[in-house]
Amino acid sequence: MLSEKELINGCAKGERAAQKAFYDRYCRKMMAVCMRYGRSIPEAEDMLQEGFIKIFNNLKSFRFESKLETWMTRIIINTALNYQRQKLYLLPMVDVEDAGLKEDESISLADFNLSELISIVQTLPDGCRVIFNLFAIEGYGHKEIAEMLGVSEGTSKSQYNRAKILLQAKLEKKKVSYESREKV
Repeated sequence: MLSEKELINGCAKGERAAQKAFYDRYCRKMMAVCMRYGRSIPEAEDMLQEGFIKIFNNLKSFRFESKLETWMTRIIINTALNYQRQKLYLLPMVDVEDAGLKEDESISLADFNLSELISIVQTLPDGCRVIFNLFAIEGYGHKEIAEMLGVSEGTSKSQYNRAKILLQAKLEKKKVSYESREKV
């Protein structure tokens, strides 16, 4: 098995075997990122393909100042955001103050597996889904998200809050469904 540096060098030289090995090594992790931003598997696959094209085109410029996966994840997230950005401008995102869950309220995820959680997140409206992923999963602040998406910080906060409310309702509904099946 080739080392990370050997893979990068092979890809930079355009070696198809190195590119395939590189893709095979990282595609699953990057697909998981795409699945959180996409509404469907085909949409996530489009993001993944476009993201890997960008990764391969920019691999020569990778300077080993961060972990390769961190660098790649950033490219994949930017690709997903660009993909979603067209949709976000078509949808109204309004500031809604103090709606729903309070900051210290949490959502219990212990009863769900990863694929169930991803499928639930995929059902969120585009604006909510993107902001939820950026804030809750990627760890960006609302100010950063607002700058990335060209919205106000209040819009980012309200869309995140709306996402939490919708997720809470969907998770509760699914949990009740599981509990009623177990009693039968």
